[in-house]
Amino acid sequence: MQRVKALIKARHSFQTLRFLSHQRCFSAQPNYAPYHDFQDQVLVEGRAKSRAAILNRPFALNSLTTSMASRLKKLYESWEANPDIGFVIMKGNGRAFCSGVDAVALYHLLNEGKVEDCKRFFETLYKFVYLQGTYLKPHVAILDGITMGCGGGISLPGMFHLVTDKTVFAHPEAQLGFHPDSGASFYLSRLPGYLGECLALTGEKLNGVEMIACGLATHYCLNARLSWVEECLGNMMNDDPTVIESSLAQYGDLVYPDRSSILHRIETIDKCFCHDTIEEIIDSLENEAAGAYDDWCRTVLRKMKEASPLSLKVTLRSIREGRFQSLDQCLAREYRMSLAAISKQVSNDFSEGIRARLVDKDFAPKWDPPRVEEVSKDMVEYYFTPLGELEPELLLPTALREPYI
Repeated sequence: MQRVKALIKARHSFQTLRFLSHQRCFSAQPNYAPYHDFQDQVLVEGRAKSRAAILNRPFALNSLTTSMASRLKKLYESWEANPDIGFVIMKGNGRAFCSGVDAVALYHLLNEGKVEDCKRFFETLYKFVYLQGTYLKPHVAILDGITMGCGGGISLPGMFHLVTDKTVFAHPEAQLGFHPDSGASFYLSRLPGYLGECLALTGEKLNGVEMIACGLATHYCLNARLSWVEECLGNMMNDDPTVIESSLAQYGDLVYPDRSSILHRIETIDKCFCHDTIEEIIDSLENEAAGAYDDWCRTVLRKMKEASPLSLKVTLRSIREGRFQSLDQCLAREYRMSLAAISKQVSNDFSEGIRARLVDKDFAPKWDPPRVEEVSKDMVEYYFTPLGELEPELLLPTALREPYI
């Protein structure tokens, strides 16, 4: 498409226009709430040898804001530098660990023209994810309840991930006109076979047992025993990772996915999601559904057809590139992709997806373009184009903190 080619070639010009037209506000913080509320959104629980960060927006399923990501980053940096603190715990208050970004807040910021505040959110979040992925002390993430979107990014790069019978994990970003981010292209791409592509493109959910089976979680325990686990961790005076691991395993259960689990469909998943294009994946699923009368294939097809066609193509390429990139490279690429999504230069799908599913809740998004066949290579390429001089790339301290491969 000529319009998109012109956008890619003239990206510096667009950035210049945005730079010149941007009005700086008096506050460096987005106006989410008074300052004292910022600290209340991430509580701290101190024990003799450990600290716990508690996500505390239960009314919003602990969805993440800029202030929360910033506070987490500052806390984790101070705890890492404190020799008296041996290990760190993260958990959520209420029925969710973290349901992802506060997408509605981003939607309103974009509608108010506060694009710089949105950029600041992604920059702060991704820098915290990198800190988490290179943390020098043992980290225990307790993923009890809803864990979606960036809820995985702020927890899975750490050392230990404890899930329960209440855990629900998913990446529904494509259905919102976005892409799995916060390091998702790093850890989803490393799942068995083509399971990562399936989860990213369909938004299919995993429970705690399935997360253990596919390697996303390290430990499992029943929600009813969680208070015992937390008490054990709180009383620990040893920060040796092997001792922490043994303590978590002490309350664990030996579990296997049930017969209805998506993991029992891994052969079908590999057969359908191994293809190079979204069109081929959809064709393969349609053939599988017709030949085997498979309800699961029909459900997956429906979810993909409800998603943004542009997001599907962008997401597939992201997962495929992430398979051969380190964590910092994935985050840097995802940052470019996120800025492209909020710029609305190619499509308004991100705002439209949030409007349809979370704001107006009519569940009838008007995707642009509306069909997979109409998404051009140039449109997808725009999301992966390096940023220009006036739009700095995401800078991560890779010289000081060695990234995962």
